[in-house]
Amino acid sequence: MNECPRCQGSLEELSLGEASTVTCPHCEYADIPVEHDMRREEPESWREAFNRFYEE
Repeated sequence: MNECPRCQGSLEELSLGEASTVTCPHCEYADIPVEHDMRREEPESWREAFNRFYEE
């Protein structure tokens, strides 16, 4: 995928460890799956968020 599906601009690849995705700097498209379900009733700390990211 070299062309943005939203605006046909050039995509850039972003990587963090073994995880990687593509993003468009023109329209801010990001090929990242997102869950919109609220799982927690209390806000999550940055440390908890990072731990959850690395566990998955």
